[in-house]
Amino acid sequence: MTRSGFSPGSLAEKVLAGDRSALGRAITLIESGKSEHQEQAHAVLDRCLERPRGDSFRIGITGSPGAGKSTLIEALGLEILKEPRNRLAVLAIDPSSTRSGGSILGDKARMERLASRQEAFIRPSPSSGHLGGTSPRTHEAILLCEAAGYNIVLVETVGVGQSEISVEAMVDYILLLMLPGSGDELQGIKRGIMEIADGIALTKTDEAPAKSVANSRSAFASALSLLPKKHPGWSPSVIPVSSVNGEGIAGIWKDMRRFRSVLGENGLFEENRKKQLDKLFRSQVDELLLKAFYANAELRSSLPAIAAAVRDERVSPFSGAKRLVESIIRSPR
Repeated sequence: MTRSGFSPGSLAEKVLAGDRSALGRAITLIESGKSEHQEQAHAVLDRCLERPRGDSFRIGITGSPGAGKSTLIEALGLEILKEPRNRLAVLAIDPSSTRSGGSILGDKARMERLASRQEAFIRPSPSSGHLGGTSPRTHEAILLCEAAGYNIVLVETVGVGQSEISVEAMVDYILLLMLPGSGDELQGIKRGIMEIADGIALTKTDEAPAKSVANSRSAFASALSLLPKKHPGWSPSVIPVSSVNGEGIAGIWKDMRRFRSVLGENGLFEENRKKQLDKLFRSQVDELLLKAFYANAELRSSLPAIAAAVRDERVSPFSGAKRLVESIIRSPR
């Protein structure tokens, strides 16, 4: 039985039937750090993946703090839901405190209008100290949302800056939010995060002078033209938007749909999905190997002495690590 009182099979059936409460419980199970919960969660996920999930579109929303991610997501979400066939899931990643480990998880309050829609599911999740702007289980949560019938999944990242690129391994389209006149377009412009952007939204244009918006748009477009193409046949657009008056919101959604059409025509859309699953598989292998390594009884007996030698500067950290690993993983003869 899972922590919610359901067997993995019955919980999976409820998720597949579109039960929002069951989806929330399944994601909570996925996010749990307890090994027994992880086993149950992946039994649920495996059952869900046995059935076709239909077409879906995964969108990452990233940008620096204060760029207006939550307000734009609400405006964009309401635009997406104008199409009757769409059901929208929002996975909002909140930063966790490095001291307490806690998170505010206030995105439902920030997206009040969207949260009230039956076709929308909003799930705030803590980053749990995970680097890259997402949480450790975001990819699995996306798969569960799709199993529950949500064909559009938005992932709002923490908003930590140019290191925030792990979202690229789990979404189809990445929208980078920038403030006009912020000066970022003049800095080598956070090259890492610029290179993964499939589109740029200049936000809060209702608060900025028209000249500043025009200059920033031109500068960002020029910077993008100097970067190598992320996808053949696709050039990112720079779109001025205002979540307050709705300017540019429909244009962003149109750009996203055009992106999917372009990549679908040349087979890149499905190819990227397969690459993402391969990355997820390999990351899970790495995680399980690390857990197995530290659970090894021989390691636990060797670690204190080698760690003490490193602290006393009798052995370098590099030689100590090599000695420890070689004591557990011996090369075949």
